[in-house]
Amino acid sequence: MQVSGLQRSEKPQKKRASKHSCFLGVETWGELLWEGWELGGEYTKPLILKNVHGKLQKLTFRPPMSKFFNTLFPQTISLSPGTSFSLPITFRPLQKCEYVDNIEFLCKEGTFQVSLRAVMLHHALELPDSVQLPPCAVQHSSNTSFLFRNASKLRTGFQWMVEPPFEISPVSGVLEPGEGCRVNITFKPQQALVYQAEASCAFGDNGENTCTMLLRGLSKYPHLQIISPGQEEDCVLLEFGSVAIGSSLEKHFEIYNPSSVSTSFSLTCLRKAALMESVYQCNVHEGQVASHSALKVPVCFTPLNVDSTSVEYFSLTSPGAVSKVLLKVTGSCIGPVVSLSSSLVDFGCVEEGGEATRVIHIINSSTVLAHYQFDMDPDGHSVFTLDQPTGTLPGNSSLTLHLKFHPHHPIGYHKRPACLILHREPLFLDLIGTCHSELLKPAILHPRHLHVYRLNLLRGLTCYPPDILSALLAEQKLQLDENGALVLQEDSSQDTNLSRPALSKQSPMEEYFHTNFRNEAELDICKSGDPHRFFMHHVTVQPSELFFNSGPASRSVSITNHTKGKLSLLWTPPVDSPFSITPLTCDLSPLKSTAFRVTYTPKRHNVFNGAQLECFAVYKVLRDHRQTEDCTLCPPWCLTVRVSAHSFQPGNEHFIPHFSLQHPQVIFPALSRVLYRTVLLQNVGDLPIIFGFDPEECPAVCVLPPSGFIPHGSHQIFTLRSTPSEDHPASLPLTLQLNASPKHTQELSVVSVAKQLCVFVEGDGTLFFRPTAVGSCSKRCLQVRNLSRVPVHFYWKVCGSDQRVLSVQPHSGTMQANESQVQTWSFIPLEEKTYSMKATLTFWPVQAPDCKRSTLSIKVVGLAAKGSIQAECAVLDLGEVLVGSCKSFEVPLINSGSCTITFSLTVLQSISSPHFAQEVLEDPLALEIDSMKCTIPARGRLLIHTTVRPARRARYCWTIRYQIISASGLVEGEPCSLCQVQSEGVYPTMEVTDVRSSGSVEGLSKLQLWELFSLDLLNTYLQSDPSPLELTYRVPTRHSLSRCPPVFTSTMLDFNFSAAPLGAVPSTILLMFENTGSIHVEWSFLFPEDQQIELEYWAESGEFTASELHQIKVQDNRLFSISPRSGKLQPGQRKAVQLTYRHDFAGMYRLPVLLKLSHGREILLNFVGVTVERHRLYIHIPSNRHVFAPVAIGGFYPPKQVYQLYNGGALPLRYHVDISPLEQLQKDNFSHPILQCLNPDGEVHPGHTATLDWIFSPLEAKTYSVDIPIYVLEGDSLLVTFEGCGFDERDSVPFQFHGEYPAVPCTQKVATPGQLVFLSEERVTFGDIPVCCKSTRILFLTSVSHSDKILYSWKLKEQNNNWAVHIHPMSGSLAPGDSALCILTINTSGNPTFYQEDLICEITPEAALAQYHKDLQQWEGEKEREKHEFTITEKDLVKTNLQSKPTQVCTVEQKPPSETQKYKTLPPIRSSSSEVVHEASSARPSRMQSNVQQPEPPRPVLLHLGVTARSHSLLEYQSHFPSQFNKHHIYRSLQPKISQTISNESKPSSLNVMMPLTCGPERDIITYILTSLLRSLLDDPQFHQVLQNDPAEPVPYFTQLRPASPLPTLIESSQIEALCPVDGLCPDLQDAGNPATIAKPQTQPVSECRPEPHKELHQELRLKMQESIRRSSEFSDLMEEILLKTLQNLMMEAFLGELVLTARPRIIALPPCSASQTLLETLDLFLEHQMGAFYTRCCHADEKEEKSAILCHQFSSKVSVSSGSEVQLECVSELEQERNPWKSPHNSTSITDGESDQELQAFIMMRNQVDKDTEEWEKINYDIHTLKCTRRKVCARWKKILLLLGYEMEVDSLLAVNKQSILRDRDDVDRAREMLFTVCEESSLFPHGVEPNDRYLFVMDRLVSLDSAEDFLRLAKEKYPRTGLLEGQESPGPPQNRNDQHKLCSNR
Repeated sequence: MQVSGLQRSEKPQKKRASKHSCFLGVETWGELLWEGWELGGEYTKPLILKNVHGKLQKLTFRPPMSKFFNTLFPQTISLSPGTSFSLPITFRPLQKCEYVDNIEFLCKEGTFQVSLRAVMLHHALELPDSVQLPPCAVQHSSNTSFLFRNASKLRTGFQWMVEPPFEISPVSGVLEPGEGCRVNITFKPQQALVYQAEASCAFGDNGENTCTMLLRGLSKYPHLQIISPGQEEDCVLLEFGSVAIGSSLEKHFEIYNPSSVSTSFSLTCLRKAALMESVYQCNVHEGQVASHSALKVPVCFTPLNVDSTSVEYFSLTSPGAVSKVLLKVTGSCIGPVVSLSSSLVDFGCVEEGGEATRVIHIINSSTVLAHYQFDMDPDGHSVFTLDQPTGTLPGNSSLTLHLKFHPHHPIGYHKRPACLILHREPLFLDLIGTCHSELLKPAILHPRHLHVYRLNLLRGLTCYPPDILSALLAEQKLQLDENGALVLQEDSSQDTNLSRPALSKQSPMEEYFHTNFRNEAELDICKSGDPHRFFMHHVTVQPSELFFNSGPASRSVSITNHTKGKLSLLWTPPVDSPFSITPLTCDLSPLKSTAFRVTYTPKRHNVFNGAQLECFAVYKVLRDHRQTEDCTLCPPWCLTVRVSAHSFQPGNEHFIPHFSLQHPQVIFPALSRVLYRTVLLQNVGDLPIIFGFDPEECPAVCVLPPSGFIPHGSHQIFTLRSTPSEDHPASLPLTLQLNASPKHTQELSVVSVAKQLCVFVEGDGTLFFRPTAVGSCSKRCLQVRNLSRVPVHFYWKVCGSDQRVLSVQPHSGTMQANESQVQTWSFIPLEEKTYSMKATLTFWPVQAPDCKRSTLSIKVVGLAAKGSIQAECAVLDLGEVLVGSCKSFEVPLINSGSCTITFSLTVLQSISSPHFAQEVLEDPLALEIDSMKCTIPARGRLLIHTTVRPARRARYCWTIRYQIISASGLVEGEPCSLCQVQSEGVYPTMEVTDVRSSGSVEGLSKLQLWELFSLDLLNTYLQSDPSPLELTYRVPTRHSLSRCPPVFTSTMLDFNFSAAPLGAVPSTILLMFENTGSIHVEWSFLFPEDQQIELEYWAESGEFTASELHQIKVQDNRLFSISPRSGKLQPGQRKAVQLTYRHDFAGMYRLPVLLKLSHGREILLNFVGVTVERHRLYIHIPSNRHVFAPVAIGGFYPPKQVYQLYNGGALPLRYHVDISPLEQLQKDNFSHPILQCLNPDGEVHPGHTATLDWIFSPLEAKTYSVDIPIYVLEGDSLLVTFEGCGFDERDSVPFQFHGEYPAVPCTQKVATPGQLVFLSEERVTFGDIPVCCKSTRILFLTSVSHSDKILYSWKLKEQNNNWAVHIHPMSGSLAPGDSALCILTINTSGNPTFYQEDLICEITPEAALAQYHKDLQQWEGEKEREKHEFTITEKDLVKTNLQSKPTQVCTVEQKPPSETQKYKTLPPIRSSSSEVVHEASSARPSRMQSNVQQPEPPRPVLLHLGVTARSHSLLEYQSHFPSQFNKHHIYRSLQPKISQTISNESKPSSLNVMMPLTCGPERDIITYILTSLLRSLLDDPQFHQVLQNDPAEPVPYFTQLRPASPLPTLIESSQIEALCPVDGLCPDLQDAGNPATIAKPQTQPVSECRPEPHKELHQELRLKMQESIRRSSEFSDLMEEILLKTLQNLMMEAFLGELVLTARPRIIALPPCSASQTLLETLDLFLEHQMGAFYTRCCHADEKEEKSAILCHQFSSKVSVSSGSEVQLECVSELEQERNPWKSPHNSTSITDGESDQELQAFIMMRNQVDKDTEEWEKINYDIHTLKCTRRKVCARWKKILLLLGYEMEVDSLLAVNKQSILRDRDDVDRAREMLFTVCEESSLFPHGVEPNDRYLFVMDRLVSLDSAEDFLRLAKEKYPRTGLLEGQESPGPPQNRNDQHKLCSNR
């Protein structure tokens, strides 16, 4: 079975089922599909046709075309509405392939088809193109799944193959048809990469098909953070603080995953010392943290030892992570602080059988719950009883205890019970009391006696009875001290018994154990070797604990007297107790022992009993107070025997104890010394408990009490004592037996192992310091860890010589168990060398300060070096910074040395300001450094953040210096310079770089706009500094309540919008603002309303001043508008601002507008606009004062200057300058015309400017001022003050040259809306030039339109019937995107003049002009139709009857109301009465009302070109500009004649005489006469007829007689005759006088008619004539013109792309010629130009064949063609010929190489390959010359015919063919080819043997398009008729067949 391509999709698509379709009202299947077929089978499917139409349907069908599909025989199927028909279709396959057919149905409405298709089954899978797995961390995994389906109907097996790190499951399987399978993909990356792999799946029966799927996965490194409030240098800190013993505190820290992948982690506790208890519990050991999430981890702290600090470290790691995080957990344990209100209770003296009660308070001053227990019998076995011997005391509380004293014997009582505190040392309470009986009254014990007793005890005197001590005192062997205690005398030291050394003070724990373990006291002394540590017991009892098991029994106890006196032993009789003692009293001699019997008699069975039996031992002598002294009084000693018993019979089960033990494990610190721990056993049951320890089980641990009785609800505090040893096992078992049953035991694990202290220092014992600068400090961190189980004290010791350079912090301290500390080492070298030092760490346990101390040494190595730093840039220029703002920057510093340097910076400031020389010295430092003290690493780079804040507009210079700082913080050495920072404080500035006008003021030039808006002054203000008042509001702010806000600036100027008539188009000014600074500037134009604070309506005043009303009117009507009003300019950025003034109201309007630069200047702009009534005559001038340019006194030629008047009204006006003040000024100055107005009268059209010419000629070096009235006829007059300054050139005042107006831009920078054409330069300045010269400039007009063709036309101002400035071409058109080259020329006159011209270029779209002509033509047609069509109504008849004939005549004479005349016009003179009728008939249409308005021509867009120059007299120019004088050509023909000058000087008043008639009756009369004559001619029909017939008349014969140009006056007629003698050698010259001869057409070629020069011509005369011509001014002017035109033509060719100026020049080999020959050729050309064809025929001798390309080319444009000549010189440079300029790429039909050009090219190449001056070279050169002459001849003939056709101006363009010339219209080309063929056949236009060149096909094509081809053919036949060919010669015309003709236009 064939397998096709795979079906793959992003999501599995369901199989598209066949859908019902409706065709022409019949619903059926659109397609029948057969699948799963086999060869040879037959498969039939029904095609159901259902009529869903509302009418009966009749269908016929066409059966399938193929033989594989069969159906019923074609028949008509009728289907009623809603019925169906089943058409069976059978498919019979014959081969395995796809079958496609269709069945077509036909009904009344049309036909439709049903497709029949049988397809083969194939294996196909549907699976996604790619699978993107979730991002995964390195060494982690991510999973996803996708579903793929068996898209075929075949059973398919699959097998997946993929490479790591991807895994697919299941890998293989089988899919039933349509079955899907979900596949899991696992991504396990090992590196942080972007993975892409292809998973390949083989499927099919045997895996013959494969498909691939792209797997993508992203892996990143995991990164976890611990978030906790605390932080140390190398880890995160979690502090628990102080926690009470026995309680727990839980805190949390967070594990944060900042990465974008989920990460697993492992949290483990770092290794700690062995046998160290764990007080921190963290149940989270591993887990996973999602990306950008946190996991809160709890930690529980349960302290075990009071006053200890526990430290543990947890390590957070993640698979694949590059680092791990440490968490340090610390917490301290606090215990109860319990105290007694008194340590002694004195019951006083009590009678025998009596009782005394006292109160004592037990206080817990901590917050921790305290467990206390008094070591006293609670059941009355003691004379001292306590109501609450055991209990708990909450934190910060107290408890009142009641003590009772019930004595039984008349003695003094003293007992010192211990108050056991859990986790604390015990407290001791002294209880004293005295009992008196009737017989015995012992001495009363007082607290002072105890004090004296303790002093005597420490001195070892208590072993002696009082009588002996009294005797010794009497013998003065003893004496009393200041406290009343006994002390030995110095001379009694020989008595060894009395000379025992004093005992040291014991700790409470030692005292507690010494008191209770009497038999081991001596053993402890022997073991410790310190006999002075413990005192000797005076009386001991053995055993001190008794246990009675299983009922009644008795035991004996022994009491031993260790004193030197006799003792009385008195037992406290038990009351109602199962225990009894016999005997109760006895005496015991010194150093003797006695025995007593203790009997246990239980009162009932199965009970537990316990008690403390009490016996008091007292010196017998003390029972009588008469034998006792206070100093020798010794209190009794209390002996206690603990007894416990039970009455359980053998075989009976003992009670099950209910208890709580805290804590089962007891750990002693690892110190080899006696240590103590406490354990709490609580009886939580309802029955008492007896307990007991076996002391022999664990001899290393002592427990107090070893046995005892615990009532129900009470507790017992055990005190354990042990001395840890290294030999002890890790755990010592200690068994606690309860209730005397081996079944009820509790094991205590005791750890009492001593270990040596272990402190770890990182590294290998050596600490290296990086190179350090001498005097500087280098630091290193060293980690020290205490691996012991006990805290240690430590300190570092450095050798004395090294202590100056090496130190460590902290120097000493305490390290808790398992704690790590980071210590900082400082290295401060003093000299440049390598230091090798040694440091020793000494440490010892905190709990054993007197033990042996351990040491650890490390080696410290440091290198000292000298260092220096430098700046990366020696000078940093920050540019310009806004004054008042700040600018931050960074100064990069470089340390190229090997050591880190700490330094201090200082700054020196220098300010240079020309305006504030002295004030700048007091300015504060404008440069701020963030950190004046810094540290730069070795070979590093440091950025110093610095800020400058300039305070004024000045140039700042700061010098940054540095000094190295030593370790002590002091600077060393002199300051060293680092760098200089330069900056300039500036204010935001901008300037106006361009101005444009449109609307009503578009006629104003740029210079006028510049003056009207005072832009020079505005730019000056914008560049200056603001005053402090201007910075009152640094940004635009509403700050005033007045409608006329106050102004904070004194800078103001006018913005004059000129004038325009009422209702005119708004005057629009575009100002281009440019930010010329280096900082941005924010600007705003603020109207008065923008500065006013808006008030509520009730707060506004109703009275306004006149100025306020004026401003309200201006603002409310929006007469002035600005767009945009504000903006922001970046450095170098430009923005055009549009200012608009609307002419809605007549009058002058003003509006103060504030131009505000944020943080800069404020300038008040007074907007001034004038609107003139339409009937008012108004001249607008920018100012009433005008200053002329200074003129030097004593000059002969004062320059002419100009003054301009602008007509701002709607009507033309005439003005008159009153020159009477000038006449008065002339009289006052010796009749010298100081100031002259050359044209005092004139007329100005609306929107135009008139120019007044003035001559200022001062007599003295002073300023002249005169007020000149200027009158406007029927208008207002003006009074203008003219000022002029005369100066002496000999003074120091410099000569003022031409004002260049440098501020006025020369190029356009802002475009008006819709501007399509731009000038390359808008202002052309010729500068200072001499008189009588000509200067040219080249300009370009560029069209930016993409679709429209633009027409342009220049308008020049005529002065004195000539133009000083002219431009070429005057008009033309611009194609879309094209440019035109314009040549601007200024011709200076003979008088010095200030030239200030404004040339206007009118730009009009050709489409708009064509539309106007079309509309005008339609309008004229409509007007013509109205002349012949009219409608007569009854009203018209009535009006006609009412009119009279005289009225009709007068109507004809009326003039339109728009025409105004100053004087009344006389009636016209008519030739006949018929004219009246004609006027009446012509006036009738004007009286008819026409509904069609005459279209107005499109208003052109005006472009202004300003031209300025100043001409100087020749002497003046040569003296002031000697280097420039030779650069100008002086036209001597333009120089004023001396005679005229003299006559003018002799007749100073001739100016007034020769002035034109500008006013008066003479002018009116002349005007009237000329007007009448002209009107008469216009009214004369005969004159009209003559004008109409004039063009049809033939050209008169005499028009052909054109006089030749006269020869120069320097050449005499005799010389001409000598040159051309009338001797028959020149018949043409002899016939020159005969007009018939001249007019006779010349048909012979030039080469045939040109005579050879006279061989006997006198060479001397010829040279003389040439020399005279060369010296003539006309010749020099002609040469100047030739060179100028040549350069202009070259520029034009370069502009058009015909000449590449940057191309490499080529050297052309020309025949050698001398300079004299070149000059002769030039003279011949000049003579030919002056004398026409006569000189050409007569005087040309040996004309060179190859002339200079430039000279010949320019001369060809100067030679004119006369009617009688056939020759016109046309020289083409060989460079152009060799380049073959006719070659160009083609578009449709292009120029090709003609055969003549190819031949010429071949000749030139042949000539270049042979040697020069050889015979072969001469022959080839002659052939080249012949070809050139032939081409000139043909070109001259074509040009002559074109001139005869009237193409005088277009002849050059018609003959010009270049690369851009193309042939577009195929029909015209065919016709042109036929016409050219006809010309060759029927005329001799092409000489014999010359075939037509391709260029003439282009010329003929142009003539065809101009409809002049037939005329050209006619003239060619007439002028050059076809003559008979010689025998055997063929026609030189074009080829005879079409194929040959087509070669003329064949494309290259």
